[in-house]
Amino acid sequence: MAEQVAPTRSNLLQRREQLKLASRGVDLLKRKRDALIAEFFGLVKESLAARRALTGVGKEAYFSLFLANAWDGPAAVEALGLASRTGLDLDIRMDNIFGVKVPQVQLPEYQTSLPFSPINSGTRTLEAAGQFRHLTEALIRVAATETRLRRIGEEIKKTSRRVNALEQVVIPGISYQIRSIRSVLDQRALEEVTVLKRIKAKLEARNQDTEESVLG
Repeated sequence: MAEQVAPTRSNLLQRREQLKLASRGVDLLKRKRDALIAEFFGLVKESLAARRALTGVGKEAYFSLFLANAWDGPAAVEALGLASRTGLDLDIRMDNIFGVKVPQVQLPEYQTSLPFSPINSGTRTLEAAGQFRHLTEALIRVAATETRLRRIGEEIKKTSRRVNALEQVVIPGISYQIRSIRSVLDQRALEEVTVLKRIKAKLEARNQDTEESVLG
Protein backbone atom coordinates (compact mmCIF):
# COMPACT_ATOMS: atom_id res chain seq x y z
CA MET A 1 0.00 0.00 0.00
CA ALA A 2 1.42 3.39 -1.02
CA GLU A 3 2.32 5.87 1.67
CA GLN A 4 -0.17 8.71 2.10
CA VAL A 5 1.39 12.13 1.58
CA ALA A 6 0.05 15.66 1.90
CA PRO A 7 -1.27 16.83 -1.50
CA THR A 8 1.00 19.86 -1.90
CA ARG A 9 2.96 21.15 -4.87
CA SER A 10 6.25 20.71 -3.01
CA ASN A 11 5.43 17.02 -2.40
CA LEU A 12 4.45 16.66 -6.05
CA LEU A 13 7.80 18.03 -7.20
CA GLN A 14 9.59 15.84 -4.66
CA ARG A 15 7.82 12.68 -5.83
CA ARG A 16 8.54 13.50 -9.47
CA GLU A 17 12.24 13.80 -8.65
CA GLN A 18 12.10 10.50 -6.76
CA LEU A 19 10.48 8.85 -9.77
CA LYS A 20 13.29 10.09 -12.02
CA LEU A 21 15.92 8.75 -9.62
CA ALA A 22 14.17 5.38 -9.28
CA SER A 23 13.85 5.02 -13.06
CA ARG A 24 17.50 5.91 -13.48
CA GLY A 25 18.40 3.38 -10.80
CA VAL A 26 16.48 0.64 -12.63
CA ASP A 27 18.34 1.43 -15.84
CA LEU A 28 21.75 1.30 -14.13
CA LEU A 29 20.93 -1.90 -12.26
CA LYS A 30 19.73 -3.60 -15.46
CA ARG A 31 22.96 -2.66 -17.20
CA LYS A 32 24.94 -4.05 -14.29
CA ARG A 33 22.87 -7.25 -14.27
CA ASP A 34 23.29 -7.75 -18.03
CA ALA A 35 27.04 -7.24 -17.75
CA LEU A 36 27.27 -9.70 -14.85
CA ILE A 37 25.22 -12.27 -16.76
CA ALA A 38 27.61 -12.00 -19.71
CA GLU A 39 30.55 -12.43 -17.33
CA PHE A 40 28.78 -15.37 -15.67
CA PHE A 41 28.29 -17.29 -18.92
CA GLY A 42 31.91 -16.64 -19.86
CA LEU A 43 32.95 -18.16 -16.54
CA VAL A 44 30.62 -21.12 -17.10
CA LYS A 45 32.61 -22.00 -20.23
CA GLU A 46 35.85 -21.58 -18.29
CA SER A 47 34.51 -23.72 -15.46
CA LEU A 48 33.47 -26.52 -17.81
CA ALA A 49 36.89 -26.46 -19.44
CA ALA A 50 38.55 -26.60 -15.99
CA ARG A 51 36.34 -29.54 -15.05
CA ARG A 52 37.24 -31.42 -18.23
CA ALA A 53 40.93 -30.73 -17.61
CA LEU A 54 40.57 -31.96 -14.02
CA THR A 55 39.02 -35.21 -15.21
CA GLY A 56 41.83 -35.81 -17.68
CA VAL A 57 44.61 -34.94 -15.24
CA GLY A 58 42.96 -37.03 -12.52
CA LYS A 59 42.90 -40.11 -14.73
CA GLU A 60 46.57 -39.64 -15.62
CA ALA A 61 47.57 -39.07 -11.98
CA TYR A 62 45.82 -42.14 -10.63
CA PHE A 63 47.08 -44.28 -13.50
CA SER A 64 50.61 -43.09 -12.67
CA LEU A 65 50.02 -43.97 -9.04
CA PHE A 66 48.86 -47.45 -10.08
CA LEU A 67 52.02 -47.96 -12.10
CA ALA A 68 54.19 -46.63 -9.26
CA ASN A 69 52.66 -49.08 -6.80
CA ALA A 70 53.11 -51.89 -9.29
CA TRP A 71 56.74 -51.10 -10.25
CA ASP A 72 58.26 -49.46 -7.18
CA GLY A 73 56.03 -50.95 -4.51
CA PRO A 74 53.48 -49.37 -2.14
CA ALA A 75 56.08 -48.92 0.60
CA ALA A 76 58.33 -46.79 -1.61
CA VAL A 77 55.37 -44.69 -2.79
CA GLU A 78 54.11 -44.15 0.74
CA ALA A 79 57.59 -43.27 2.01
CA LEU A 80 58.02 -40.64 -0.68
CA GLY A 81 54.55 -39.27 0.00
CA LEU A 82 55.35 -38.81 3.69
CA ALA A 83 58.69 -37.19 2.87
CA SER A 84 57.33 -34.65 0.37
CA ARG A 85 54.62 -32.87 2.35
CA THR A 86 54.94 -29.28 1.19
CA GLY A 87 52.57 -26.37 0.86
CA LEU A 88 51.51 -24.58 -2.30
CA ASP A 89 51.71 -20.79 -2.26
CA LEU A 90 48.72 -19.08 -3.81
CA ASP A 91 48.34 -15.41 -4.68
CA ILE A 92 44.74 -14.27 -4.13
CA ARG A 93 43.67 -10.83 -5.27
CA MET A 94 40.26 -9.20 -5.49
CA ASP A 95 38.96 -8.17 -8.90
CA ASN A 96 36.35 -5.44 -9.23
CA ILE A 97 33.77 -6.63 -11.75
CA PHE A 98 31.10 -3.96 -12.18
CA GLY A 99 31.36 -3.03 -8.53
CA VAL A 100 31.46 -6.63 -7.31
CA LYS A 101 34.50 -7.86 -5.39
CA VAL A 102 35.44 -11.26 -6.83
CA PRO A 103 38.43 -13.35 -5.67
CA GLN A 104 40.99 -14.21 -8.32
CA VAL A 105 43.44 -17.02 -7.52
CA GLN A 106 46.81 -16.80 -9.23
CA LEU A 107 48.64 -20.12 -9.36
CA PRO A 108 52.42 -20.01 -9.03
CA GLU A 109 54.49 -20.86 -12.06
CA TYR A 110 54.79 -24.59 -12.37
CA GLN A 111 58.20 -25.81 -11.33
CA THR A 112 59.58 -28.85 -13.12
CA SER A 113 61.76 -29.78 -10.13
CA LEU A 114 60.10 -31.74 -7.35
CA PRO A 115 60.23 -30.45 -3.75
CA PHE A 116 62.28 -33.43 -2.58
CA SER A 117 65.43 -35.31 -3.53
CA PRO A 118 64.80 -37.91 -6.27
CA ILE A 119 67.67 -40.06 -4.96
CA ASN A 120 66.52 -43.58 -4.15
CA SER A 121 63.10 -42.83 -5.67
CA GLY A 122 61.73 -44.96 -8.48
CA THR A 123 61.04 -43.48 -11.90
CA ARG A 124 57.35 -44.39 -11.79
CA THR A 125 56.99 -42.85 -8.34
CA LEU A 126 58.60 -39.62 -9.50
CA GLU A 127 56.24 -39.52 -12.49
CA ALA A 128 53.27 -40.05 -10.18
CA ALA A 129 54.46 -37.25 -7.90
CA GLY A 130 54.64 -34.89 -10.87
CA GLN A 131 51.19 -35.91 -12.09
CA PHE A 132 49.67 -35.29 -8.66
CA ARG A 133 51.18 -31.81 -8.62
CA HIS A 134 49.33 -31.20 -11.89
CA LEU A 135 46.18 -32.62 -10.29
CA THR A 136 46.50 -30.26 -7.32
CA GLU A 137 46.74 -27.27 -9.63
CA ALA A 138 43.76 -28.48 -11.67
CA LEU A 139 41.72 -28.79 -8.48
CA ILE A 140 42.65 -25.24 -7.49
CA ARG A 141 41.64 -23.92 -10.92
CA VAL A 142 38.23 -25.58 -10.63
CA ALA A 143 37.71 -24.28 -7.09
CA ALA A 144 38.79 -20.76 -8.07
CA THR A 145 36.52 -20.64 -11.12
CA GLU A 146 33.50 -21.98 -9.28
CA THR A 147 34.08 -19.55 -6.41
CA ARG A 148 33.94 -16.68 -8.90
CA LEU A 149 30.84 -18.19 -10.50
CA ARG A 150 29.09 -18.44 -7.14
CA ARG A 151 30.00 -14.88 -6.17
CA ILE A 152 28.78 -13.41 -9.47
CA GLY A 153 25.65 -15.59 -9.40
CA GLU A 154 24.78 -14.27 -5.94
CA GLU A 155 25.24 -10.69 -7.14
CA ILE A 156 23.01 -11.33 -10.18
CA LYS A 157 20.24 -12.56 -7.85
CA LYS A 158 20.69 -9.58 -5.54
CA THR A 159 20.62 -7.12 -8.45
CA SER A 160 17.52 -8.79 -9.92
CA ARG A 161 15.73 -8.48 -6.55
CA ARG A 162 16.56 -4.77 -6.45
CA VAL A 163 15.28 -4.27 -10.01
CA ASN A 164 12.05 -6.11 -9.19
CA ALA A 165 11.56 -4.11 -5.99
CA LEU A 166 11.98 -0.83 -7.86
CA GLU A 167 9.80 -1.83 -10.81
CA GLN A 168 7.06 -3.60 -8.89
CA VAL A 169 6.91 -1.69 -5.59
CA VAL A 170 8.79 1.59 -5.45
CA ILE A 171 8.00 3.07 -8.87
CA PRO A 172 4.29 2.07 -8.83
CA GLY A 173 4.01 3.50 -5.31
CA ILE A 174 5.55 6.82 -6.29
CA SER A 175 3.45 6.96 -9.47
CA TYR A 176 0.30 6.38 -7.42
CA GLN A 177 1.25 9.21 -5.05
CA ILE A 178 1.88 11.54 -7.98
CA ARG A 179 -1.54 10.74 -9.48
CA SER A 180 -3.23 11.21 -6.10
CA ILE A 181 -1.55 14.56 -5.46
CA ARG A 182 -2.30 15.79 -8.98
CA SER A 183 -5.93 14.74 -8.64
CA VAL A 184 -6.34 16.71 -5.42
CA LEU A 185 -4.47 19.73 -6.79
CA ASP A 186 -6.53 19.67 -10.00
CA GLN A 187 -9.73 19.46 -7.96
CA ARG A 188 -8.63 22.40 -5.84
CA ALA A 189 -7.75 24.41 -8.92
CA LEU A 190 -11.17 23.66 -10.39
CA GLU A 191 -12.88 24.71 -7.17
CA GLU A 192 -10.85 27.92 -7.10
CA VAL A 193 -11.85 28.72 -10.67
CA THR A 194 -15.50 28.05 -9.81
CA VAL A 195 -15.32 30.32 -6.75
CA LEU A 196 -13.67 33.07 -8.79
CA LYS A 197 -16.38 32.82 -11.44
CA ARG A 198 -19.08 33.16 -8.75
CA ILE A 199 -17.35 36.14 -7.22
CA LYS A 200 -16.98 37.71 -10.64
CA ALA A 201 -20.65 37.10 -11.41
CA LYS A 202 -21.70 38.66 -8.09
CA LEU A 203 -19.49 41.68 -8.70
CA GLU A 204 -20.88 42.11 -12.18
CA ALA A 205 -24.44 41.79 -10.86
CA ARG A 206 -23.73 44.30 -8.11
CA ASN A 207 -22.20 46.77 -10.57
CA GLN A 208 -25.19 46.39 -12.84
CA ASP A 209 -27.59 47.05 -9.95
CA THR A 210 -25.57 50.12 -9.03
CA GLU A 211 -25.68 51.47 -12.57
CA GLU A 212 -29.42 50.87 -12.80
CA SER A 213 -30.06 52.65 -9.51
CA VAL A 214 -28.00 55.62 -10.66
CA LEU A 215 -29.76 55.81 -13.99
CA GLY A 216 -33.14 55.30 -12.40
